[in-house]
Amino acid sequence: MKTHLQDWNERSRELAELLSRCALGERRAFAALYQRSSAHLFAVVLRIQRDRAQAEELLQDIYVSIWKAAASFDAAHSQPLTWMTSIARHRAIDSLRRAQAQPQTVSTTPRDEDDAAPEPPAPEGGGPLELLQRASDARELERCVQALTPQQRQSVALAFYDGLSHAEVADRLHQPLGTVKSWVRRALATLRQCLERAAQRDTAQAGQAH
Repeated sequence: MKTHLQDWNERSRELAELLSRCALGERRAFAALYQRSSAHLFAVVLRIQRDRAQAEELLQDIYVSIWKAAASFDAAHSQPLTWMTSIARHRAIDSLRRAQAQPQTVSTTPRDEDDAAPEPPAPEGGGPLELLQRASDARELERCVQALTPQQRQSVALAFYDGLSHAEVADRLHQPLGTVKSWVRRALATLRQCLERAAQRDTAQAGQAH
């Protein structure tokens, strides 16, 4: 059954507008879309993938898919949140099936606490692309990226700019999946800290200017 925009609530109309701007490549609109819908989609993913860390990683992959597919959203056939929820549900189910199909291995190598990957950012706090928007100077981003190791830069580029899943990045780099996930987690943590500092500096400078 076809939908009618005039019958939608304000949130649905806003999300539809953000998706249309995402289709035009507006990264600021994507940051706003993430902020307004990530809590809902994260809950959807978490009902399927109960491991919170895995669910948070999967959520980032889902938003890359939404960014790439925004132009295919048809407001005449579904509401925006319904469309995004369908993408999230299918990706979560596919991820769970792939995980169940893979042989389970247990590492016998002791792991120090310092070697543990940092916790990924909570989805309700804003995703990495939203943080990129908060860093007003592109040179700040370049400086932050240069602070990453070559492996981290390559894995993040493949995951967030080429839109590959963690498993696909692992295949491309010929590395174990766990290693790639660790690289991406550490890279996101480093970028978040660096970009937050940049955003704080921008805010402080703006306050001084006034």
